Amino acid sequence: MTTRILLADDQEDVRIGFRLILDAQPDMTVIGEAADGTRAVQLARHLRPDVVLADIRMPGLDGLEVTRRLAAETRVIVVTTFDLDEYVHTALREGACGFLLKRSGPALLVEAVRAAMAGDTLISPQVTVRLLQGLTRKPPPPLDDPLTARELEIARLVARGHTNARIAGELTISLGTVKTHIGHIQRKVGAANRVGIAAWAWSTGQVT
Repeated sequence: MTTRILLADDQEDVRIGFRLILDAQPDMTVIGEAADGTRAVQLARHLRPDVVLADIRMPGLDGLEVTRRLAAETRVIVVTTFDLDEYVHTALREGACGFLLKRSGPALLVEAVRAAMAGDTLISPQVTVRLLQGLTRKPPPPLDDPLTARELEIARLVARGHTNARIAGELTISLGTVKTHIGHIQRKVGAANRVGIAAWAWSTGQVT
């Protein structure tokens, strides 16, 4: 199945860059572009994309309002230059299924789209770490099936905001092996996604 994507950003060079990255994926295609939020909502309702990538600061409707209007109809990933907690909280509250900084890089952009299609929420690691550091620590709940030493090592790297590719490189293991370990960690700690893994690691004192 090919994931159909709509780009909403008032900067043409950003749209061109995202299109080049996403159209290069065998399972993704960009079906439309909008330079303002009002047009993005119109195109989304006409083209019915699987995923909308919406910049926050756009003429007309901003990306947060676009998210509010479209989140019930499709998956919206908010992409922004501005690393502000207020934006993150509002985007997620309005139903965004991802929050990416534009400097996150192409690999994370592709990963965010795939995560959205899988029902997960991916947040830029830089943002995730800062948000999770604010969590109040609680005594670690006992796990019925404790993490292995390798799984604990990977959970800590996830909590520090590492991507799967970076974890694979740092531990000299394959990307597939990293994904397998992350799947096992999610099951053991009861996390829906890597954000949940990071939350577990921070709240239980596995990282400081």
